[in-house]
Amino acid sequence: QVQLVESGGGLVQAGGSLRLSCAASMRTFSTYAMAWFRQAPGKERELVAAISRGGGSTAYADSVKGRFTMSRDNDKNMVYLQMNSLKPEDTAIYFCAAALRIFATNQREFGYWGQGTQVTVSS
Repeated sequence: QVQLVESGGGLVQAGGSLRLSCAASMRTFSTYAMAWFRQAPGKERELVAAISRGGGSTAYADSVKGRFTMSRDNDKNMVYLQMNSLKPEDTAIYFCAAALRIFATNQREFGYWGQGTQVTVSS
């Protein structure tokens, strides 16, 4: 059974930083592409960042390029999202997701989802 557990969310002032973590339970973690999605109140869930199963390829939403960095540690079954220069519009619930793919960015490809962690950025 695959479980994804996010942590690291919280309240931060604009311009600040947070680091989100996602702990994954699957034994073959390195065979899964991973991603972070977010959903703000009244908006659809959107891709924030994605990383290939080996970690060599990444993709970012235009709105976070240059500010957010996604990484993974396949030895520890962990993925991370370093968020810098946070803006109020980054306020959302952030979800970790896994896909049994080399690389994926479409949320329909992701079969496993965490419960989410709230990120709130005050102005």
